[in-house]
Amino acid sequence: MPPLTGFLPILPNGPLETIIYIVAFIGIILMAYSVFLKAEKKQDAVLLIASLCLLSYAIWIKNIIFIIAMLGLGISSLVEFIEIILGYHKEWINKK
Repeated sequence: MPPLTGFLPILPNGPLETIIYIVAFIGIILMAYSVFLKAEKKQDAVLLIASLCLLSYAIWIKNIIFIIAMLGLGISSLVEFIEIILGYHKEWINKK
């Protein structure tokens, strides 16, 4: 059994596919990391980058549900980030 067969059942076929897998893996790491960020501005920026990374992978594998999900996450993160930058963002949680 060749190495990495259990980890990646189909090994990448060339440099472009390898880059797509690396970008997707970076997107996974960034999405998980964004959960732990306290500052909303940073969280939205990291989520936007993560969704773009995973969107590129979703387009590569041609999965329409995954494409729509990453577009939705990316657009909502971008809107939230712009609202924070422009000062339109309101906190809904009452701070005491």
